Amino acid sequence: MLLSTVLRGAMKGFYRAGTPRYIHKAALDISGIYPPISTPFNDREQVDYDKLEENLQKYSSIPFRGIVVQGSNGEYAYLSREERLEVVHRVRQKLPKGKILIAGSGCESTQATIEMSRQMGEAGAEAVLVVTPCYYRGRMTSAALIHHYTKVADSSPVPVILYSVPGNTGLDLPVDAVVALAEHPNIIGIKDSGGDVTRMGHIIHKTHQLGFQVLSGSAGFLLAGYAIGAVGGVCALANVLGAQVCELERLCVSGQWQEARKLQYRLIEPNAAVTRRFGIPGLKQAMEWFGYHGGACRSPLVPLTAQETKDLRTVFTSNGWLQQ
Repeated sequence: MLLSTVLRGAMKGFYRAGTPRYIHKAALDISGIYPPISTPFNDREQVDYDKLEENLQKYSSIPFRGIVVQGSNGEYAYLSREERLEVVHRVRQKLPKGKILIAGSGCESTQATIEMSRQMGEAGAEAVLVVTPCYYRGRMTSAALIHHYTKVADSSPVPVILYSVPGNTGLDLPVDAVVALAEHPNIIGIKDSGGDVTRMGHIIHKTHQLGFQVLSGSAGFLLAGYAIGAVGGVCALANVLGAQVCELERLCVSGQWQEARKLQYRLIEPNAAVTRRFGIPGLKQAMEWFGYHGGACRSPLVPLTAQETKDLRTVFTSNGWLQQ
């Protein structure tokens, strides 16, 4: 079957007779910077809600647009369903008025994702971030992913944001699927963490008439994202250098590109260090240096070695963010 036929079938029913093809989604403006917050654990690897709330209190002084909970940096894959929902509920209770709460609701099956999205909405999320199912990635074709996300969006009580993070899933959400899904009235954007700015630009070009919003999935290419039309970013580094990432946003939005470039250069290495190089253990270690509760990860993730910790600190000191 031709993909175009599959797309038409999947999208059937999106529009009532006489409605325009292009829908301008104004229900939830997600532009701005979001930290995908980590989940603190105690010595017994239980979620430490007190430390979570202390981190939220400190983040409240930074001009974030909102918070992402249960993203990759929240170790959602290691949490139970009950823990995932309780974390969202606690964050909603402490999040200042006007801040947007986006909650990761992705699961491997469509049925489980539909249920989790419903429960995340009930727990207080204003939108859900849905990662690509990937265990059977060989069969996650455009048609399969369009079917999955359409079913989820049809049922979700809150808007859906697509989430492509090939570094973790081994699967890039195909551009043709993104463009097709952008037409769904309850799919409002995508967090693209792949780092392919050409791909992001292509998605923006193909979907801007729909009011579809693209968020850069990393501080390492935040300036590049803004330059091609992204509306914001969900950046792991914002857990550590939140004010600086928000300053980069301000410089880009106000057109101060020379100053923005200078700041972007200083964020590239630290960003890589707390993402692909040292991962969540690196992010949590850096959080400790900057006055936040990072702490240990949940097993099987293990802490950094002494040499890795030294190398991580060197990255931050060499870029002027920490003293030796």
